Amino acid sequence: MQAKSGIVSRSVSSVSSSRSGSFFARLLAILSVAVTIVMVDSVNADAEAANPKYAGIVVDAKTGNVLYSENADRLQYPASLTKMMTLYMTFEALEQGRIRLDTPVPFSAYASAQAPTKLGVRAGGTITVEQGILGLVTLSANDAATALGEMLGGGSEDRFAQLMTAKAHALGMTRTTYRNANGLPNTAQMTTARDQARLGIALRQHFPQYYGYFSTRAFKFGSRTIRSHNRLVGSVRGVDGIKTGYTRAAGFNLVSSVQVDGKSIVGVVMGGASTPARDAQMRNLIATYLPKASNRGGSSALIAQAAPAPAMIETPAPVQPKKAQQMAKTITAAQPPVSAAAADLSLPHKGPLPDARYQVAETEVAYAETAAPKSDNPLVAQPMPAPTKVKTMTFKQQAVVAAPKPTPASMPSEQGDTSVDNVTTASTTPSPTRAASTSSGPTGWVVQVGVSPSRQMAMDLLESARSKAGKALASAKPFAVAYAAGGDQLYRARFGGFDDQRDAVNACKALKKAGIKCWAAAQ
Repeated sequence: MQAKSGIVSRSVSSVSSSRSGSFFARLLAILSVAVTIVMVDSVNADAEAANPKYAGIVVDAKTGNVLYSENADRLQYPASLTKMMTLYMTFEALEQGRIRLDTPVPFSAYASAQAPTKLGVRAGGTITVEQGILGLVTLSANDAATALGEMLGGGSEDRFAQLMTAKAHALGMTRTTYRNANGLPNTAQMTTARDQARLGIALRQHFPQYYGYFSTRAFKFGSRTIRSHNRLVGSVRGVDGIKTGYTRAAGFNLVSSVQVDGKSIVGVVMGGASTPARDAQMRNLIATYLPKASNRGGSSALIAQAAPAPAMIETPAPVQPKKAQQMAKTITAAQPPVSAAAADLSLPHKGPLPDARYQVAETEVAYAETAAPKSDNPLVAQPMPAPTKVKTMTFKQQAVVAAPKPTPASMPSEQGDTSVDNVTTASTTPSPTRAASTSSGPTGWVVQVGVSPSRQMAMDLLESARSKAGKALASAKPFAVAYAAGGDQLYRARFGGFDDQRDAVNACKALKKAGIKCWAAAQ
């Protein structure tokens, strides 16, 4: 009996030893793989930093302090990072009630023909605004971006690109110029890593109720399941978006927002050599600079908390061309806006006022007065350029919108002042009623309504002021006066032709009643 007991004891010991050895072998294998991944990421990150096209920045989202910067102000191609601004404009329209999450977005032949990646909606078909948002944040769908741009731009992607550029400048992104809504190659479409960090922060700060869309890992589009291109969401602790981008000329781009233990940063990697190298560099930046970020005040006051998106969002199938026009008639601007999943969250920091007025039946697009965003963060609390306006255009929504001609591409110089977009298009051609701009303008009493970074913007500002002031400026002569300020060329927007001080003061009073700041002076 004792012998048998000894045999059993040795057998149990042998089995236990075998299991223990197997466990430690598996543990060593897992640790070996982890060390290998870390070493590969380190090598990729080092190689990426040495890449001549590389640019990067890490910003403390609470304080605006730049924790890391390399080539952050060099002009780069944004590629699909462009869609961040397209989404900013979409969120703004949603917040203002100009569109709803279930508003139909029509696809023109031009939008439908955009290069992949795309949702593949046929010309004349529609999707909802929410499907467009999800298509941009996951698949980076070029056709959906163009369709949203055409809808918000009054039927013209070119006009929407002007709105995007003006909005970028209003946010302090002074070196950014947009030419389309999706980021497909255009040599005139440029930005910087610093500007993209600013935009990433603005998206969280201004639209926390919609920001949760950026953490979407997958969504169902009809019978199709579309998964996110952003590999860091769900794999790196604290990463909740924002956007990837790639073209051959741009390289591999990525903007990431991170919130962990009361700290918050936004990182930007541009010009990456490959997806793994770009992602490894971002992981390295997060690991290195997140510990150095401020955790004052607990949760970030700059970047409001947003509810994460569900792991899978289901949406209905897109509406086919035959049903699109009928569906468009069922949605009216009078219907209340649909709230997003996190609509109960407060919006502590407002962005500039909307650039467009949107109605479903008819669309009229124009710039409105802009206001400086309220923030203590020096990165986003930049001085605003004066409000601008594009020529108003009204169009009827059709099932198929005529394809606009793409803006001609031109290579901007990286030398000199690139803060102003000097390309003139048909939609910004001065109207015959405008007076010609001169260096000094009329003599006598004048009324100044603002300062703009370009002559064209100053004249647009004057036209907007005249339309609001009515008879008080009926005989006034608008003109722009150039002057230098801190090495930059600026333009004073003024009305002249007043007989005396009383007339100028009365005109200024009429402008103030219309909500336009001004002052009268002798020229």
